[in-house]
Amino acid sequence: MKATKEHLVEAAAELLWERGYAATSPAMIQKRSHAGQGSMYHHFSGKADLAVTAMRHSAGQLRLATETALDSGTTALERVGAYLDMERTPLAGCRVGRLVQDPDVVADDRLRAPVEEFFTWLQQRIADVLAEGVRTGELRPDTDVAAMASLVIATVQGGYVLARAQQDQAAFRRATEAAKSALAHLRA
Repeated sequence: MKATKEHLVEAAAELLWERGYAATSPAMIQKRSHAGQGSMYHHFSGKADLAVTAMRHSAGQLRLATETALDSGTTALERVGAYLDMERTPLAGCRVGRLVQDPDVVADDRLRAPVEEFFTWLQQRIADVLAEGVRTGELRPDTDVAAMASLVIATVQGGYVLARAQQDQAAFRRATEAAKSALAHLRA
């Protein structure tokens, strides 16, 4: 059975994904988690403290899914392709990336930190996979792995934006397929 703290974190993570930080109130979190106000303030000093914990929770889940994708396949391009092909909900947006669309998150170093940490990790992780492809001779030696990792991340995040703007999941797929095509041109 889950503890009250876990329910609060999961409820906050879902609400942050759905509504953003500014539009999520402590009362909404308490209602969604079926926890009382006393329970929330017993475990967390306030909304920001809970939000940071929830953001780290969401980033951790996404990190596990990303690791699974990047560990599949035998070549660097297959592995990055598996990341691009991960099962996602494009019309809902990225659980982590959507948070920086909230001015309150961007303006607060503490709130922004879990998002920044996740994307820093992701950038390095994808660059490492691509660097392995360069070392094995799969990819051209002049491949700028950091730039290509940025392209992959920007494609996924931009794909979410396109899908949401057009209310069409296919827009996300078109973006990721284009990134895979661009990556294929790096073959040695």
